[in-house]
Amino acid sequence: MSVQRFKTAILAASAGLALMAASAAHADEGMWTLDNLPVDAIQKTTGFRPDSDWVKKVQLSSVRLAGGCSGSFVSPNGLVMTNHHCAATCIAELSTPENDIQANGFLAKTTGEEKRCAGVEINQLVSITDVTDAVRKATEGKTGQAFADARRAALADVEKQCSAGDTGVRCDVVTLYQGGKYHLYRYKRYQDVRLAFAPEHSLGAFGGDPDNFNFPRYSLDMSLMRVYGADGKPISSPDFFKWSKDGTKAGDAVFVTGHPGSTSRLATIAQLKTVRDTALPSTLIYLSELRGRLIEFGRENPERASMALESLQGVENSFKVFKGRHQALTDAEFFGKKQAQEDELRQRINQDQKLRVLVGDAYDQIEAAQKRSVQLYPRYLMLERMRGFNSELASFARQLVRATAEQSKPNAERLREYGEARLPALKQALANPAPVHTELDIATLAFSLSKLREQFGPDDALVKTVLGKKSPEELAVELVKGSKLGDPAVRLALFEGGATAVQASTDPMIKLMAAIDTEARATRKAMEEEVEAVVEKAQARIAQARFAIYGDSIYPDATFSLRLSYGVVKGWEEIDGHQVQPFTTYAGLFERETGSDPFALPKRWMDAKSKIDLKTPYNTSTTNDIIGGNSGSPGINAKAEVVGLLFDGNIHSLSGDYGYEPKRNRAVMVDVRGMREALDKVYGADNLLKELGF
Repeated sequence: MSVQRFKTAILAASAGLALMAASAAHADEGMWTLDNLPVDAIQKTTGFRPDSDWVKKVQLSSVRLAGGCSGSFVSPNGLVMTNHHCAATCIAELSTPENDIQANGFLAKTTGEEKRCAGVEINQLVSITDVTDAVRKATEGKTGQAFADARRAALADVEKQCSAGDTGVRCDVVTLYQGGKYHLYRYKRYQDVRLAFAPEHSLGAFGGDPDNFNFPRYSLDMSLMRVYGADGKPISSPDFFKWSKDGTKAGDAVFVTGHPGSTSRLATIAQLKTVRDTALPSTLIYLSELRGRLIEFGRENPERASMALESLQGVENSFKVFKGRHQALTDAEFFGKKQAQEDELRQRINQDQKLRVLVGDAYDQIEAAQKRSVQLYPRYLMLERMRGFNSELASFARQLVRATAEQSKPNAERLREYGEARLPALKQALANPAPVHTELDIATLAFSLSKLREQFGPDDALVKTVLGKKSPEELAVELVKGSKLGDPAVRLALFEGGATAVQASTDPMIKLMAAIDTEARATRKAMEEEVEAVVEKAQARIAQARFAIYGDSIYPDATFSLRLSYGVVKGWEEIDGHQVQPFTTYAGLFERETGSDPFALPKRWMDAKSKIDLKTPYNTSTTNDIIGGNSGSPGINAKAEVVGLLFDGNIHSLSGDYGYEPKRNRAVMVDVRGMREALDKVYGADNLLKELGF
């Protein structure tokens, strides 16, 4: 599932977190920031009232995988629990023809056997600071590009002051309530992360696409990593979640701490119509075609199938997500509820003269900006978002062209992703020794170049610049085979050499990205100035009115920042009256086994069947409000013990980007008892079980 101003103020903010007595719209709804928890509602639903000590422990025990997942410390020695699919890139990179851990799984019997995941960065949240006033002061009275520039400079300044050049610190200013608030999140950054355990891919992704976003589920979607310090030794992690020995039963409270990626629950109807009518249809067509290309690529031979596996899974997951979102927005009842919510808010604003003046024409401005965004969208998507250049090597080239150009500018004037505070993560990505699969890169680049030509036509000036007289397939072969950017040493040399080295480079990928950069930047500038800046200023006014009416009893949209969700273990009733129970067991896993992918179990599991307690709970459904980015989130009880590991939602959760539906929206987790049974009876991971307290 498959989201930093003054140092003394930041450190002081970590000493205590305010717990607000707010209430959610529905009992289990909400992805709440840890400094604004609805403690009254939590107590009413779960019987437990979290205090500041509990919240602080939860904050420091939770971690973020910078690539887009969540995790948690589960031992005092830096052991981190997350999903198998969150470690999939690392697992694929560590696999070799002689030792295919993707197929065979991996267990380090000692820390000395743990293998480094070169591309993984783990962040631990240290503090949250409100920097809204600083950002508003910097942008006050400004519009359009002046607003966008001032906002970017303010955020860059806050982040730079926070990190103060310390590569062990990561600082992100998070936009909340569509610009209603800005909070500074200060993290400890760890870039030496090593794999300790991963099951076979066939277990981590058991059921494949047919089971994805469905329940009952039978997946061991877990992995264990370990964080190491600068001294090359495992770090000490005094704040961690112990594994529960008892697990849960139906009705028990479950708290999920994680980093949901993004939601659009506070978006206006005009914005949702743009997503429904423009963005989602385009994305679904693209993903559908790309999925077909990847399937055909993998059918050539087993080696190609292995190359394409992670990409194909990602595309299939995304397709199902966006299809579910599109179905939600085209459902008359669901969309009608969103319309009613906006109508109520606008009516209450109009009934208050001060709020009416404050909001003014904000809704009209957002609607006008949406019309402009539809015009800009195709070129922005193809050039700036790289849909026309789907290639690992092209991505490296874009990073090098942009990063070296931006570093010659003052920090406040750079594109935000190339600010001083972001460079350590970029350098780690460029240094990643993982091989680039040439044949796969050619296939995806050729496909995307064909879509570029299809979108704009063969007579378009940019298309002519890119393709010349060559076909997409011919150019893709020439670019990929001619590039040296698959070598991390080459990438780092160009990065360290700066703009002069990149401009002098004859690498064909570098030359291509340099050739399209001016137009790509222009599309980005137009989107930022004519759409994003307009929408953010207007949304900020609406947010202020929303605060005046509802206070902090509402939660902000997800932003890949740490949130807490509360709920209970619970199944649901389908429309036809069928009752879905909240637990599956190992007995169900073996009943589902067919011997053919994606329902095949490896020999190790078939041999261990007689040792496994088949009644052991395996996967569990809960009412927790989660979304993409929550993958790898721990499910914990009131004692802050792990009772499960979140890895998915059910099919009804796919509308969760736009709203929470309490009757059937469910989160899905690997039960802690199922994980323990596997480590014990199948893998013989005595060392890890001892570390986990068993």
